[in-house]
Amino acid sequence: MEWSRLRSVWKRTLSLSAPIAAETVVRTAMRTTDVLVTALFSPAAVVAVTLGDLYARFPLRIGLGLGGGAIALSSQDTGAGETASRDEAITQALLIGFLVGLPFAVGALLFAEPAIRLFDPSAEAVRLGATYLGIVLVTAPARLVMLVAARSLQGTGDTRTPMYVNVFANLTNIAGSVVLGLGLLGAPELRVAGVGYATATANVTAATLFLGALASDRTAPAFVRPRSLTITKQLLQVSVPRTLEGLTSEAAQFPFNALLLSFPAGDSVTAGFQIARRLYQQVTAPISRSFNVAASVLVGQALGESNADRAHFDGRAVAGLSVVLVGLLGLALALAAPVAVGVFTSDPAVVEYGVAFARVYGLAGVALAAFSALSGGLQGASETRIPLLARTTARFGLFVGLSWLLALTLGYGPVGVYVGMGLSYLWMALVVWWGFERTAWAPRAAKMMSERAESA
Repeated sequence: MEWSRLRSVWKRTLSLSAPIAAETVVRTAMRTTDVLVTALFSPAAVVAVTLGDLYARFPLRIGLGLGGGAIALSSQDTGAGETASRDEAITQALLIGFLVGLPFAVGALLFAEPAIRLFDPSAEAVRLGATYLGIVLVTAPARLVMLVAARSLQGTGDTRTPMYVNVFANLTNIAGSVVLGLGLLGAPELRVAGVGYATATANVTAATLFLGALASDRTAPAFVRPRSLTITKQLLQVSVPRTLEGLTSEAAQFPFNALLLSFPAGDSVTAGFQIARRLYQQVTAPISRSFNVAASVLVGQALGESNADRAHFDGRAVAGLSVVLVGLLGLALALAAPVAVGVFTSDPAVVEYGVAFARVYGLAGVALAAFSALSGGLQGASETRIPLLARTTARFGLFVGLSWLLALTLGYGPVGVYVGMGLSYLWMALVVWWGFERTAWAPRAAKMMSERAESA
């Protein structure tokens, strides 16, 4: 009986996650293309795009946070058949996302160069990074709308529409990065700026297509006039911890990248880390991210149907499958690291550090997979505080704190960074496992659904 039940959950998981995985493959391929293209220019170009993306990821994290609130509420209300509150939650999340994106667009025009200069990279990296950041960040409102819309639809069980939109936008981005970055097919050779223009165009294209899909009869949700403050409160209650989790993760990248740049071969260490990170995401992100969403949908809809036992079982089943699949892929990456890193660069120093970082990521894949799936299940239950606790303590206590202690204070250099990274991912997995198994998230979700239904 249990085996039959498990197979049923896995089948549903694969059905939900396959379109998300396909979308993620193209998305990560787009980012991988950006690294490949910029690596053809210089290590400073890779550093420039890397530092620019650190700031560009702040709107991304806010969008994922709002999207986390939207997917929690839309999945639960879909399971409960409460379409009115679902549609209002989606509409409110989109409006909030657009408004929050506006200050980022203004900041991109005023503070791009000082923001890059904070890291004290080379003069060339400052110049290129400011150009890239100014182009990409001005489309932050569109980026947030795109992220919220995608997760809102996924919460209803529609993972195909987001796939169609994002695959088209990301293929456009890939083509634009290659053509504008390298000056092919008669286009000007804009190099790093060309990569930025391609990303900005993709953001606006995706947002426009998502709004059109939601306004049409093709998708189940519909735009409504916002009226319920209860829904606003719950949306923020779920979204704010999820947003803070993401912002904490990005904030930790600042001292972490400063640590990497402080080594004698700072540009090479940083470039190696970014290449390894890109490799890991390219190999494992399609499963990790898609299973995170699948866990949110399955747990949320089960709770919407007032079936807490099924919600627990489904969350565990998704996490187990994710650990097995990502663990195997991570092991393969660790073994093939020299060949994989060599695709990006032939610089001996960058290759050396890139291989080491890739092996850390590969071996830590099991922990990252467990964290992603279980935090997705908690998100579907509107419990986003525990993943925030896990990531915050891991990022600043181990990823940055322990790495800094071992690398600089105790003099172990990059080896200390490898240890800090690996232990941070293990800690994140242990904390969310405790939260999923030991805290009362099901009754809390039921209470929130009852309040929404009364207010709609």
